[in-house]
Amino acid sequence: MLPRLPLFPLSVVLFPGTTLPLHIFEPRYRRMLADCLDGDRRFGLTAPGSSGEAPDPGSVGCIAEVRVNQELPDGRSNIVVLGGMRFVIGRILPDPVPYYVGAVETFDDEAGTAPPDERTARLREVFLQYRELLRHLNDLEPEEAELPADALGLSFHAAAGAECDAAIKQRLLAERSTAVRVESLLLLLPVLASAAEKALDVHRRAHTNGKGGVHTGLAAGS
Repeated sequence: MLPRLPLFPLSVVLFPGTTLPLHIFEPRYRRMLADCLDGDRRFGLTAPGSSGEAPDPGSVGCIAEVRVNQELPDGRSNIVVLGGMRFVIGRILPDPVPYYVGAVETFDDEAGTAPPDERTARLREVFLQYRELLRHLNDLEPEEAELPADALGLSFHAAAGAECDAAIKQRLLAERSTAVRVESLLLLLPVLASAAEKALDVHRRAHTNGKGGVHTGLAAGS
């Protein structure tokens, strides 16, 4: 149990063992960052609540540890955080600081929920194929794949790398069965890959003017 954890409500999802860049600009979260850097460098990243920004009790988040902090001249900061354990918010605590503070309880996946090895291997294959499509779609240089060997870590990395709605990612974060998360990703990633393939086809046609040749602009006199 962590009796007190600063909370940063944001419509992005952080997964254990993965990194995420964030831009801190609002004054109260600048204060939160400063307090975290003076302490254990940790805060909780969680979804905004149903009635506004304040996180809802019972919602799930992920502990974020500040690994890189680039302070800008005007007081804003670019940071990179590493995902730690997941947590459930018990309640929002009264506190004089300008940001939210919660009483939270950490959790991990339930014991005995690991998938068969062949399903883990299948997830690795499907995710690598999907990531390769995204690389081509975004005109990125090839990079060596570094993925966790275990099913739990792999499922978090695949969930983090999936370009989908935050609500879907939030459900994957809250899931406490590794096997269920793996199977959910094995259903989700082919759908995302199909959409990426269509987008890539459009992307390539745009570069060739849709006629197999290089696009040279408007015809003379048009």
